[in-house]
Amino acid sequence: MKYIPPKFNKLSEMAAIDVGRLTEDEARVILENIRWPNSIACPHCGGLSITRLNSQSDKTRDGVIQCNDCRKQFTVTVGTIMQGSHITLRQWVQAFYSMCSHKKGVSALQLQRNLGLHSYKSAWFLCHRIRKAMSQEPLAGMLKGTVEVDETYVGGKPRKDGTKHKRGAGTKKPPVLAIVERNGKAVSRPLDVVNHKNLKSAVEAVVSRQSTIMSDELHSYCGIGQNFEGGHKSVKHSAGEYVNGDISTNTAESYFALLKRGVTGTFHHISKKHLVRYCDEFAFRWNQREVTDGQRTVAAIQGIEGKKLNYNKITN
Repeated sequence: MKYIPPKFNKLSEMAAIDVGRLTEDEARVILENIRWPNSIACPHCGGLSITRLNSQSDKTRDGVIQCNDCRKQFTVTVGTIMQGSHITLRQWVQAFYSMCSHKKGVSALQLQRNLGLHSYKSAWFLCHRIRKAMSQEPLAGMLKGTVEVDETYVGGKPRKDGTKHKRGAGTKKPPVLAIVERNGKAVSRPLDVVNHKNLKSAVEAVVSRQSTIMSDELHSYCGIGQNFEGGHKSVKHSAGEYVNGDISTNTAESYFALLKRGVTGTFHHISKKHLVRYCDEFAFRWNQREVTDGQRTVAAIQGIEGKKLNYNKITN
């Protein structure tokens, strides 16, 4: 039996006010159409022959589908980052839309209020599962052309305890590396230590050999362009030089500006343990910056399949 989904307004064309009025059935149809745009496939065996069960006559909950090949039952959440969640599908769609439409992110406490969730813990875990869905690994293609590389140190403002807090390399804040293709995509990840070995391996893992690398004058970047056709060019920030012809790291610094404003203005504090998922979130929005909020949300929901995040594992 081929399932023909009912008509609905495409999420990519909906505004925040429309998403806020979704019913549970409408949210289910949206998720099913995004996950299975052509035909529903069983997440257990990949079979395409399915039967939609009737919640009343078959005594099952809403949205249950049975595979005619392996005879197993499933819903749209099985095999995704949403599996096992008690949060409603309507709240999931609203949360995806909210996190994709706020340029500097949205706090878990704000989502808890907006969605009517009963606990902060549920909202916090919901946010991290959506960030996991936003992760873009591995990259569909290498960064190419002119690629800017820069590092920064991320964290909230230090406490006013009378101690003189160092900035830059002397700070206790965790370092974050941004590798940004001009007029293109970005890759962002935290580093344990900022040194030549870590920087070189991170750049070579995601940047095409036909590219040109641009950075500031940090000594750890020396020799980083040896394996790239365009070599390595740098600007000397310590001398007040931020642009030298076409050489600059302004694009990477624009990315960092959004990340840091999110930290100080929205999240206030980010644990080093979870920093990688915040980097995934901001890199995802950066890479989808030229589309609408709805289209960005669809792209995020397309990343739900095959990903899992265990609450006990990330909190221990």
